[in-house]
Amino acid sequence: MAEASAPTPWLLRWQGLLPSPPGLQQRLSLWAGWILIALLTGLPWISRTGLGLVILAAGALWLLWSATQPPGRLGAINLWLLLFLAMAVLATGLSPVPLAAAKGLAKLLSYLGVYALMQRLLAAHPLWWDRLVAALLAGELATSVFALRQLYGPTEELARWADPNSVAEGTIRVYGPLGNPNLLAGYLVPILPLALVALLRWQGWGQRLFAGMALGLGAAATLFSYSRGGWLGMLAALGLVVLLLLLRAIRDWPPLWRRLLPLALLVAATMLIALAATQIEPIRTRVASLLAGRGDSSNNFRINVWLAALEMIQDRPWIGIGPGNAAFNSIYPLYQQPKFNALSAYSVPLEILVETGVPGLIACLGLAWCSLRQGLAGLSERGAFSLPRLACLAAIVGLLVQGATDTIFFRPEVQIIGWFCLASLAQPLSHASDQNGTDQAATDPTAAPDRA
Repeated sequence: MAEASAPTPWLLRWQGLLPSPPGLQQRLSLWAGWILIALLTGLPWISRTGLGLVILAAGALWLLWSATQPPGRLGAINLWLLLFLAMAVLATGLSPVPLAAAKGLAKLLSYLGVYALMQRLLAAHPLWWDRLVAALLAGELATSVFALRQLYGPTEELARWADPNSVAEGTIRVYGPLGNPNLLAGYLVPILPLALVALLRWQGWGQRLFAGMALGLGAAATLFSYSRGGWLGMLAALGLVVLLLLLRAIRDWPPLWRRLLPLALLVAATMLIALAATQIEPIRTRVASLLAGRGDSSNNFRINVWLAALEMIQDRPWIGIGPGNAAFNSIYPLYQQPKFNALSAYSVPLEILVETGVPGLIACLGLAWCSLRQGLAGLSERGAFSLPRLACLAAIVGLLVQGATDTIFFRPEVQIIGWFCLASLAQPLSHASDQNGTDQAATDPTAAPDRA
């Protein structure tokens, strides 16, 4: 006797209620792909209004697509996301500034719509992963070229981003089309490990040249942004993806060599970083500013903002003030120290605690743990989706490292990339290895089975 199927969760019972005429699913997936390509390519170039319209279009398309298809399995990542969303809704309802918090909640829901569309598209057609990455690299390549060209123009505007009271005064910092060197670095950091994996996955010299140029020029633009958080994020992202790729490549080696080779790589990388930090003047100057404590104006500003944010958390530790920068900007003036205006907490963990309290942070930690497990599964998988898992995990780690001392992550140019990586990690392991390992290479010339 066949076992009875599990009942559909009530949150998903609206899915599949609309009819699905022949060919509709194929058209919906094609529309989704093109909308996401436009979004990912234009992230640094489209105006905020334009980005908002594309994001809303993506969410509306997900609603339509889901209404014509039966629900699937939620998965651990989606469950933690729903828990965080519940905390955000509760924080909005109990916020001292509910209207401002409602604006932040609306933004969160719009981003979740993009995430849901990405996840559904990748689940239905995994070959779109490479196409979406190609769109990201196209936008990143144009952005990097634009940023590096600024080095050959007037430098007054580039130098104004170095604080006049900082030990790094006068440093020439590129910012590209994004208008802010820290934002430029935040945009580039998560794309770099994706470019490296694309370089390994894609077939043909033209495709590999494209990925290699995006990787090299993106790393150079990150370096010349002189964003200290961006540097740390780039080191974390690229270092982790190289380490994971190495561990995957030597997974069948004798145990002793599996331990010694990564250790030797870490020692060599540490020596190179130490050499650059002590011998290359611009890098040495920026590293010195990191170690200057309150003696550096940028550090001093962040410390004062963090102290104010901690006071906000102490007053509302369990529910927060509600999501979004509008709520933060409404409450922060009550706690700020004189002359230290801020638009955010300049730390992602602190920002989450301020907005949604301890329960919101717990939900994010659970999400991070599930993402780590899904990403590390790429070490043992042999399907075509194993390398993307490693790249997406490294990208998220890079964002988290930079996000420890900045809140660039909450800007749409950066956050959308994070949602793409999370949607990739949310794909079921069996689906990724079975379908990609057989059908993808035959149907998509840009995607090859992972051989590393």
